[in-house]
Amino acid sequence: MDLLGTILWPIKWVVELILVAFHYVWTWVGLNPDDGLTWVLSIVGLVLVIRAALIPIFVRQIKSQRKMLEVAPQLKKIQDKYKGKKDQFSREAMSRETMELYKRTGTNPLSSCLPLLLQMPIFFSLFSVLNDAQHEKAGGGVGLLNESLAKSFGESSLFGAPLKATLANNEGSVLVIVFAVTMIALMTASQFITQLQIMSKNQSPEAKNSPMFKQQRILLYILPVVFIFSGVAFPLGVMFYWLTSNFWTMGQQFLVIRNMPTPGSEAAKAREARLAKRGKLVIKDGPLSDETVVDEAPKTTQRQQPVGKNRAKKQGGSK
Repeated sequence: MDLLGTILWPIKWVVELILVAFHYVWTWVGLNPDDGLTWVLSIVGLVLVIRAALIPIFVRQIKSQRKMLEVAPQLKKIQDKYKGKKDQFSREAMSRETMELYKRTGTNPLSSCLPLLLQMPIFFSLFSVLNDAQHEKAGGGVGLLNESLAKSFGESSLFGAPLKATLANNEGSVLVIVFAVTMIALMTASQFITQLQIMSKNQSPEAKNSPMFKQQRILLYILPVVFIFSGVAFPLGVMFYWLTSNFWTMGQQFLVIRNMPTPGSEAAKAREARLAKRGKLVIKDGPLSDETVVDEAPKTTQRQQPVGKNRAKKQGGSK
């Protein structure tokens, strides 16, 4: 076993556990254990469980990105201060002041990338498990996906289209071509729509004027092309996984943009308008802090304390 295989082994074991568990459930419900529909539904269940488990990491990524947005103006001041100065002393001073800023504000430029790095081994494991099973790798998987189940998965077909078939190796099946072309089109469209809604609705004016936004705009059109070419070599079973994951991402981004938009973006203004229409107050602790929505506070009246008889006589006598 190579180094990558050793690293991915425990993750693949968990992936196989979830996949086999769903396969058992669908078989118990009454579906044919060797039918492609049973395995496709198991793949869908696997993706849903994995992506749901990654929600806390996704939320952490959003918070990290918000913190970086908060320190962006201060970071720009430091960069402008040393703009054009290429001597070693200036570079060291700029680096030192930048690190002090990150330490003072509790931010880290790598923290927003960390969730993505943590997700990559999981995605590689998912792809490896599905791909090995569909190519009927000898000995089965590393866990509960034994040789018998792996063979069942590899020989299964959905409405006559083998799940291990690819568009490049379609075995002369028209159904494989139809399935593959349809899923590649849906994968490409879902990826494009997800990135488009982020760039058009969830970017602040400052971000839209940055060089990074221009690079993201280029990637907006490059990534769909990558899906088109890479999808040709993907087995149908793997494409079902990828398509389900794309749909999850698209729905997740829709909810984030609607409920946790980037401050200053068009989505944030639309959210404020919705809240104002419902008669809610929006209180902001800071320029880029999360919004807190509360109802209008009711007017309070001071409770009048009861007055004893002796005290009332004294008050009356003093008048």
